[in-house]
Amino acid sequence: MLAKHSIIRTIYLYLFTIVGLALVVSGMVRLLDMGLKMFVFTKAEDIDKLQQQYNLPYYSSPIPVEKLQTYQDSTTTELTIEERAALKSWLSEYKKAQEAAGKIDYLASQRQREASSNLAMILVGLPLYLYHWRIIKKETKEEKED
Repeated sequence: MLAKHSIIRTIYLYLFTIVGLALVVSGMVRLLDMGLKMFVFTKAEDIDKLQQQYNLPYYSSPIPVEKLQTYQDSTTTELTIEERAALKSWLSEYKKAQEAAGKIDYLASQRQREASSNLAMILVGLPLYLYHWRIIKKETKEEKED
């Protein structure tokens, strides 16, 4: 007897069922990992906290490095009016960035990014898995009835 559905369709259904299940499992594992780090193993992220506390945004200098080096090494090096204005502007922006960086809770921000990513995996994977698995079960049931 000729099969109702092609082998390609069957492979497709099982493949996407596995992909959906993998997304759900991966997202759940990562959420569990994040929760354990937050509530059980609270020292696990101490190194991350320390590293992120001292990472400030990088701004390139408006003056060539060679000129800054000579300016720093010597008291006779003069800057042009444009260079002084650019340096003053750069310093002002850098201080604003330092102040803004001091107000950010980097660890909470990172956790929220991870949670968002994990929930996205679950929200994509679960319907994908359920839809394709339901079709497989329906077709298997129909084949048994025939």
